Amino acid sequence: MHAESVPRRLLKTALRKAAHTSPNTAAAAVDADVSAAVNRELELICAEFVEYSRSLDAIFATDVAEQLASFIRGSGSRIRPRFLWWAMRACGGSEPHVPGALRIAAALELIQGCALIHDDVMDQSAVRRGRLSFHAQMELRYPAATPPHAPGPSPFAHSAAVLAGDLALCWADDLVAGVDLDPPVRADILRIWRAMRTEMVAGQYLDLHGQATSSRSAVQAIRTVCLKTARYTVERPLALGAALAGADGATTRALTAAGRCAGIAFQLRDDLLGVFGDPEVTGKPSGDDIRSGKATYLLALTHSRARATGATTVIDLLQDYRGSTDLSGPALSSVREALQSTGAPAQVERRIERLVRASERHLAAAHLHGPAAHHLAELLRQIASPPQQAATTAAPADPDGAAR
Repeated sequence: MHAESVPRRLLKTALRKAAHTSPNTAAAAVDADVSAAVNRELELICAEFVEYSRSLDAIFATDVAEQLASFIRGSGSRIRPRFLWWAMRACGGSEPHVPGALRIAAALELIQGCALIHDDVMDQSAVRRGRLSFHAQMELRYPAATPPHAPGPSPFAHSAAVLAGDLALCWADDLVAGVDLDPPVRADILRIWRAMRTEMVAGQYLDLHGQATSSRSAVQAIRTVCLKTARYTVERPLALGAALAGADGATTRALTAAGRCAGIAFQLRDDLLGVFGDPEVTGKPSGDDIRSGKATYLLALTHSRARATGATTVIDLLQDYRGSTDLSGPALSSVREALQSTGAPAQVERRIERLVRASERHLAAAHLHGPAAHHLAELLRQIASPPQQAATTAAPADPDGAAR
């Protein structure tokens, strides 16, 4: 019988540590700073996975695993972990639930890292979170592999980033699979996790499809929003928190319905900010959704209203500028005026208000009480608020792109 290989032993050790050796953190201490507690968890987890990667190959560990760990540990609002944590606490979760909650919260950040790295490749974005994106870092590390004057990421950097995103997903899945939970809770967690992964990919594909086909369907835009943002960013993290605490079906349904409404409202708000927002406030360039040809609900609604009123000049203008990567300031101003002329932005605002009210009603139906329920209500309200309002109570919802 052959002795167990060193890499296999190290992997088993890494997974065992990731499953059982988080800090003995009191629930009240995590309450005081959820993001900091998740960051500490990520430090431990990433160190273990990097150690295992180093046992496989030094180049792989340095180029991919260490770079990935640095990306995951970097800046970010930890919005998904916060939704998970406050749902768990509001549903009665206490000290015994802390290790599992922090572990799965960290896994959410790992799968988010996968999504962001892949997103940057698809969008050919050179910057993420104020730093070079993963593929841009690889291009700097291996300049000889980058053809001069080549548009977009080099094939090498592109492929390396895809692999890094895949690795982040592997780490996330390994982490969730290794969490020590009672069998019924474990079954619920795995069911939600599996659904969330597929929904995330489906939403991303619909987003790409909408851009490629210049979709003008408002129904398709909302379906994309629901899958890509509402479920992945809000609803599923809330469901994971409720499952950890053993919440009953009625509470979970009310909680996740509140999250779905707030998540859709968040993306509709993000669509408005993408065209009309002040970059000094939002932290991102204005007009990027127009430049990329993104099939937003705002644009779909504008087309619908323009057709209904016979505003062919608006339709023609959007046809000319949608997907124009070199959209100038004056051209963006023309697009804004065209959107405003149809009344579509105001209608989107009204829909956001209705969704926020619906979210509040669903949350009330969950019959949650206490400080944790208050934190959860504030977090749900915050993500659909304009940045100036959100800043009065908390940090901006997700500067690294909750909606991606």
